[in-house]
Amino acid sequence: MSAVPKKHLFSVTDWHGMVDHGLVLPETRAELIEGEIIDMASIGSRHAGRVNWLNHCFAPKVVETAVVSVQNPLQLGDFSEPQPDVLILRPDSDFYSNQHPTPPDVLLLIEVSDTSLKHDRTVKVPLYARFGIVEVWLVNLVENCIEVYLNPQPDGYAETVIKSPGEVIVPSQFPNLTVAVTDVLGKF
Repeated sequence: MSAVPKKHLFSVTDWHGMVDHGLVLPETRAELIEGEIIDMASIGSRHAGRVNWLNHCFAPKVVETAVVSVQNPLQLGDFSEPQPDVLILRPDSDFYSNQHPTPPDVLLLIEVSDTSLKHDRTVKVPLYARFGIVEVWLVNLVENCIEVYLNPQPDGYAETVIKSPGEVIVPSQFPNLTVAVTDVLGKF
């Protein structure tokens, strides 16, 4: 009788244990996605600049009503802990020092994507939908647009809107905030 090979999936607890015991170095760029450890691409200057701009844009505008978290973990169930580029989170008195945010904490999630576009669009965005993240922006540096995902369903987002330079976006959870697509994308 032959055995069928089976993947071993890591839990978030396993992942934290590996980090705590030095099996994963602190400088390792990796995420836990559906039980698998996924190496993250290096961050190029355009990507970094867009993340910096998003932080610069959102932080002063939501300072009284939300927490801006940049490239920090988000716990999605027991087997996923991605590190989105920008999270706009519900206020937390200790700024999420005691635990990573979870889906109910997320008001807006933003991924800036260039080399990881296919992975972000086909793996991470559906994962975010499955966990009920209310709104996701995929800042698509390859096609120079922003993909806005709304109305999460178990099998993906029910609504996708593509925003181009010259247009604006009003985040669903911040109806008084207008963001120019051209500003988000920057000069290219």
